[in-house]
Amino acid sequence: MKNLFTWRRTLLAMVAAGVIGQCSALSFGAAEAVLLPPPTLDESTQARSETAVFAGGCFWGVQGVFQHVKGVKNAVSGYAGGAANTAQYERVSDGNTGHAESVEVTFDPSQVSYGTLLQIYFSVAHNPTELNRQGPDTGTQYRSALFPQSAEQQKVAQAYIAQLDAAKSFSKPIVTKLETFNGFYPAEEEHQDFLTEHPTYPYIVINDLPKVAQLKQLYPERYQDKPVLVKAGR
Repeated sequence: MKNLFTWRRTLLAMVAAGVIGQCSALSFGAAEAVLLPPPTLDESTQARSETAVFAGGCFWGVQGVFQHVKGVKNAVSGYAGGAANTAQYERVSDGNTGHAESVEVTFDPSQVSYGTLLQIYFSVAHNPTELNRQGPDTGTQYRSALFPQSAEQQKVAQAYIAQLDAAKSFSKPIVTKLETFNGFYPAEEEHQDFLTEHPTYPYIVINDLPKVAQLKQLYPERYQDKPVLVKAGR
């Protein structure tokens, strides 16, 4: 929504100016994570590297979660679902470009499978039962969506959604859509590694730090304390 976008942009400017202070007094607003079973159907691949694209609300938190997953080599915030010429934050925030704020995850399948990444995505990274919104963010740009990179990813994702719905893992049906991948466009520099660089930023404290804590608590064997940062590899 326009007002929310303006609020986030104002806070971004305040972060850049160094005037956002400690917000530890704020209560956490993130949804409670749900401990989920692993997929009964998962990929079998000999590849040393693979990519997957996830959309689940504001990309700051989704990126922050995947950066703490063992086996993830890189996690980049960006845009998917729309055209290249509209893949800019201000355009996407209007909600009419077809883009969703997304994260492209590059991972080592020998250490973490696509199915395990889906388990973390549905459990910790976002709430898959919220339609066209996540927490305080509303609009199709915050939709829950997967952009499979292969027929195998498509099959695993479809099977896992069916598995979770059949088990009634959530109190409401999963609304996550599987969409055709037509390109991923990295977001602007200031959006990369945002959670790590601004841990006292109010939006991060309220909505996203709890997700990282839940990853560590629910899936300790998958958690790595040191995040894999985009800017560190440049």
